[in-house]
Formats: sequence, structure tokens, C-alpha cells
Amino acid sequence: MHELSIATQLVALATEAVESASETGRVRSVRVRVGELSGVVVDALEFAWDMAVADTRCEGAGLIIERVAGRVRCESCGAESEVGHPPTFGCPRCPGATTAVVAGRELDLLSLDLDDPSVPLPRPEPAHDAPHS
Repeated sequence: MHELSIATQLVALATEAVESASETGRVRSVRVRVGELSGVVVDALEFAWDMAVADTRCEGAGLIIERVAGRVRCESCGAESEVGHPPTFGCPRCPGATTAVVAGRELDLLSLDLDDPSVPLPRPEPAHDAPHS
């Protein structure tokens, strides 16, 4: 599952960006763009995210995923179309078989949302034992 290494790298990039900007807050959310032709299984990335953020500045941060449909452009007539499921890379308008992928390969870190470092993070309430009868 290469999604764990992707999630780990996203955490490293987010941490590096926060530290290089001399920010002291924690990461609240990370927004990424993932193309359907990128080879990334979004459900697996979301699962891996929870493991990758443990004990980091991103712990508790949400992963916001913007999905991008795969699109191709016909080299013969210039028509663009979505690849679809199952993927079809031929031109739907003409018999042209040569197309170029124009969208869907993305795997981009778009933005980070940080907590305000001047506002203390909420601390969980200590667990109280239930009275014994």
C-alpha cells in the first residue's frame, strides 16, 4: 500500500512548511488534489492518513481531498472527454485513437490550515471513575 508512504510524505511536507514559516500552531487540515489516473486509492490514502499523523504536528488534522477526473484530448480532432470507468482512452467523436491525458494524474499538496498558536488547544477532560456501588 503505497498510500501510507504518500500520507507520510504529505505529513513531512506539511511539517516542513509550518516550521520553515516559523509557525508554532498545529496543522488543522491538509488539502490535496488527487487525480483518478494518479494510481492513488483515495480510501486507502484516507486510512493511511490516520496512521501517518500520529504523534506529529498534524495529529488530529483532517485530510481534504479534491478529486480530479481523468480527461483526454484527441490528437486528431482536439475533442476532450472524460476517461470514465472502465477507462476509455479513445476519442468519442472521431475514429482517432491517439489521445493525450490532460487531467487526472495530479497528486498535489494545495494548502494547509493552521490553528491559531495564540489560542490554546483544548485539553481532554480527565476520565472520572464511576462510583462503585
